[in-house]
Amino acid sequence: MKGTHEYAGDPRNDSILIEINGEHFPRQEAKISVFDSGFILGDGVWEGLRVEGGTVLFLERHLERLFEGMKTLDFQPDFTKEELTRRLYRLLAANGMEEGVHIRLMVSRGVKATPYQDPRMTITPPTVVIIPEYKEALPETVEKGVRLYTVYVRRGYSDVQDPTLNTHSKLNCIGACIQAAKASYDEALMLDPHGFVATCNSTHFFIVRRGEIWTSTGDYCLDGITRGKVLEMGRELGLTVRETNFTLTDVYNAEEAFVTGTFAGLVPVTEVDGRVIGEGGERPVIKRLQAQYREVVQRYITGPGKGHPRA
Repeated sequence: MKGTHEYAGDPRNDSILIEINGEHFPRQEAKISVFDSGFILGDGVWEGLRVEGGTVLFLERHLERLFEGMKTLDFQPDFTKEELTRRLYRLLAANGMEEGVHIRLMVSRGVKATPYQDPRMTITPPTVVIIPEYKEALPETVEKGVRLYTVYVRRGYSDVQDPTLNTHSKLNCIGACIQAAKASYDEALMLDPHGFVATCNSTHFFIVRRGEIWTSTGDYCLDGITRGKVLEMGRELGLTVRETNFTLTDVYNAEEAFVTGTFAGLVPVTEVDGRVIGEGGERPVIKRLQAQYREVVQRYITGPGKGHPRA
């Protein structure tokens, strides 16, 4: 296993078109400048998007987070949310993509006059790269679940590097991922500065404890789109949902545990630090949430007024 983002290769991806600043390029010809802020400094923001039924799921929420990130990093896009939406759908149409697609949407500050961190050295508008690929989570990942390992790398305070920002600068998450991989686990479980459970290196973490759904306070993790949907769904199903501090003792003794993300949705966690989670049986709460999530996705695809132009 390679975590929740393990996928089967698809030969169709060899001939995809990629957008760079409004132009489409074959995969092998898609390039950016070595002076780009994203390459030099990790100075940019990004979103991962899913496409089902010809629809980019929950796009307005993703774009809201993307634009908030750009404002926080103090660079101004030369495009609107509506224009970017049209570009996304135009690229999907050019590739003939309708189903089973994962998009990486990246926006850097732009190209610099010289390799230096000062934003005033930037000489172009922001660089936009959109990479759509046929990419599905492996069925065995969703069915069998993943194993987590608690790492020493912490999710830190916002005055050091705000963990709620989805930036290109992901070295702490990469370090956590490396430690988990070296320990032969699928993904890293990360604690906050106080020793409470925060999140995973690339997904959000939930447990079922005494029949309730618990996740972290959200103070030290990204404002996840799927995380938010799970919180809404739990309440719709009449379950008690808590955003709260909890420790590894709670995790080890949970009835169920799972991670969430745009790519794979809801994935069971079978083991944390060598402790088997629950009885390894039916996982009734996770199954209810997985089924409800499919309903939420279908309602979004067929619902009116989403405002996603396809031209």
